[in-house]
Amino acid sequence: MHAFAQTLRQEIPQWLQETQWRRGELTLYVAPEHLVPCLSYLRDHSQTQYKCLVDVTAVDYPQHQRRFRVVYHLLSVEYASRVRVCTDVYENQPLPSMTGLYKSAGWWEREVWDMFGVFFQGHPDLRRILTDYGFQGHPLRKDFPLTGFHEVRYCDSEKRVITEPVELAQEFRYFEYGSPWETLAPNTQHPEGDIVYIFNKNGCTAWKPVKTQ
Repeated sequence: MHAFAQTLRQEIPQWLQETQWRRGELTLYVAPEHLVPCLSYLRDHSQTQYKCLVDVTAVDYPQHQRRFRVVYHLLSVEYASRVRVCTDVYENQPLPSMTGLYKSAGWWEREVWDMFGVFFQGHPDLRRILTDYGFQGHPLRKDFPLTGFHEVRYCDSEKRVITEPVELAQEFRYFEYGSPWETLAPNTQHPEGDIVYIFNKNGCTAWKPVKTQ
């Protein structure tokens, strides 16, 4: 499969920032402005045929200048293969909607907007999909409080569901315990030896072993 990554570097080098092959999975890193042509190529080319958008999600890195990494998971039924496409955006930077390429992108992008606040330009109906009406903030951002801002409960006196600010019965406590999994024996290595293949912008191939405990 890493030979396929090398082929992509030769076919569409103008769109790929980096190509990574790790643990049997291919990941492509693309600039936001190259996202549409790259996904169009992966969907329509006869040797790729990634016609199914399985999922769209995001990761929040508050310490990075480009705070959010938006991740697209594609499936090729024709070739029984999967690929991951990642792009990094600033906090207030809009991304082009993929609803014109993949119908399933509609709900996935609404989830990312609801949970992370990444705006998808051109989406036909970009509304919240998981949180309630009037919800404030985006729950999966790292700076969102674990307790939230409001709580919803049923009021016996008013005989209806009400929303009110969160009030904690005691101060929120942080627990720092050692992970019980650290005492277990390490897993066996991946059949491919946990090798990461990285193809940089210059087209050179480098590999490095990944240390496993």
